[in-house]
Amino acid sequence: MNGTIRYTIRPYDTIWMLAQVFNTTVDSILDLNPGIEPRNLMIGQVVTLRPGYQSYPSYSDSPMENDTQGMQDDGMDDDIMDEDLMSGDMMDDDMSGNTSDLVNYFRLLWEQHVEWTRMAVMGIVHQLPEADKILQRLLRNATDFANAFAPFYGEDAAKEFERLFTEHITIAGDLVKAIMAGDNNAVTEADQKWHENADQIAAFMNKVNRYWREDDWSAMLYEHLDLLASNIENMIAKNYEESINGYDEIEMQAMEMADMMVEGLTMQFPG
Repeated sequence: MNGTIRYTIRPYDTIWMLAQVFNTTVDSILDLNPGIEPRNLMIGQVVTLRPGYQSYPSYSDSPMENDTQGMQDDGMDDDIMDEDLMSGDMMDDDMSGNTSDLVNYFRLLWEQHVEWTRMAVMGIVHQLPEADKILQRLLRNATDFANAFAPFYGEDAAKEFERLFTEHITIAGDLVKAIMAGDNNAVTEADQKWHENADQIAAFMNKVNRYWREDDWSAMLYEHLDLLASNIENMIAKNYEESINGYDEIEMQAMEMADMMVEGLTMQFPG
């Protein structure tokens, strides 16, 4: 069929997750696969998908490279938190139906975040020829998170999270380059900006969802930054065994953040 692909089901895949990853809809997947049992997907099962395609910005076109006055604001407009949002009317029915789908998808997003971050650091440190492409893929992670937030909190809030998370990613790149250059002042400046950005993300999380406590998210994000910084330093110092072992801790901590996200969502949108 024109515009379709064949996809082999992997562990933890769900119909909703595939719809998010391939920029399509649950209904489209069900229509293309008559008789499929959404809650009983089998590993190795082959399904037909019709991906949607969207343009992701290149690194040079990212929000950090094209600041506008609106992007300079630390917080969101109060009208983001309208009554329809708080009542849950903006939540996609497919998301609300299965908590395990949410857990799997947000774990996937955080797993991709730490994996592509590590690959991006390796690309910079070892001057890999695909370093720019890796960074572009890492930046797409911010867009993917925003797309997951949008059904719950609307486009404005999703874009704000995308801006903040993009900044989180680009500051990490600045930190890597500063450490490699031995520029202690630049390292200190990047680290300060990184933690200020973490505070802004934590404040955002609490503003859209009162169950996401700001101090909890600040603590989690600070731990995330500390683990990443240590891993970056080990990689630059060619302490490869320590860097690899440290990644396990980064990965597990990222799963904790994913689960904390889902816990807050299910508490705010219990139905």
